[in-house]
Amino acid sequence: MKFPFLSQCIVLAIIPLATSAHDDHASQDRIAELEAFFSTAAILNGPEIVDCTLSQGMQTKCFSITVRPEPQDYTPGPWCPTNIEDDASKGGIWFADGKVMDVDGDFIATLDELYNDGEWQLYDPKTGEIRVTDTQEACEAAARPDVAEEYQNYCVQCLPEYMADDASMTYVIPLEPHVATSDQDTRESGAGLAYNGVRLDGPAPVEAILSAHTIAAFDDCGGHVNTHVGYHYHSVRDCLPGVEAEHFHDAEDVAEGAVKIGIAMDGHDIYSRFDAAGEVVSGLDNCGGHEADGMAYHYHAGEAASNAIVGCFKAETGCASEDSGLICDASDVRRGPPPEGVDVPPAE
Repeated sequence: MKFPFLSQCIVLAIIPLATSAHDDHASQDRIAELEAFFSTAAILNGPEIVDCTLSQGMQTKCFSITVRPEPQDYTPGPWCPTNIEDDASKGGIWFADGKVMDVDGDFIATLDELYNDGEWQLYDPKTGEIRVTDTQEACEAAARPDVAEEYQNYCVQCLPEYMADDASMTYVIPLEPHVATSDQDTRESGAGLAYNGVRLDGPAPVEAILSAHTIAAFDDCGGHVNTHVGYHYHSVRDCLPGVEAEHFHDAEDVAEGAVKIGIAMDGHDIYSRFDAAGEVVSGLDNCGGHEADGMAYHYHAGEAASNAIVGCFKAETGCASEDSGLICDASDVRRGPPPEGVDVPPAE
């Protein structure tokens, strides 16, 4: 006796297996791409593909990667000069009047003029010595929204060695962008992750910093440290190499002559602000992104002094946390550490 339905059953059984094999192969290819892209990062775990819930509730697949929050290709700093006679080599940078300014001795000595506020006095007028947060206790008391009164009128710096030996940050980022119903804020999750494993952060809380008559200087790379997320960038400068970097030879890493420097928390790629000729990439939207050269939508890093690496997100975002065992539900905004300079009440 023949059983005509049997062949149908066999075919139906094979289709899911073939689909699964195809998905596994695609996943392996994606992981290989991510491993190559983050090859200079201090990776502690991953990248691996995980389930995740994005900022507006989309349930999808993400990649998870846990990194040591510090660059491996250079030493961060310096940030604060120690005397008003110090030149720019002894300090970092600051954003003011839409410009990047050197945090040298003269900058510290003339803050009252820069901000038209006579309350600024970060140095001893007799010795010229600048008040700097030079211990972990001082750093943590000053690098917060409610700056301790005794650390107002200080140059605030937190050193990488203040981080615990096992400090890490885990990023869970969608494999494919899912368009959001409205632009998403970068302050909750940060802007994304650079190829060297350093956080591309959201805007620094400059107004809160200045209101306490403090300067939380960035180093010349546009980065500084807090004891939650470690070393992180608030602007993209020369410390993220350009098209001459060895791992940027593949065509997929270059758009309009610009360099792919990171992956945004919504899964879109982030490219450098400038193209190979040193020209600013034009035609960007309010978030700093566009589609060009037949490429999918992607961002270009904002102007160094803009305090916005990415202006906003066009797609739903994933999670960033100190919790290496993170199960990402970005629709719960209280998961993970609060954004820098923002107090978040504990969950009830």
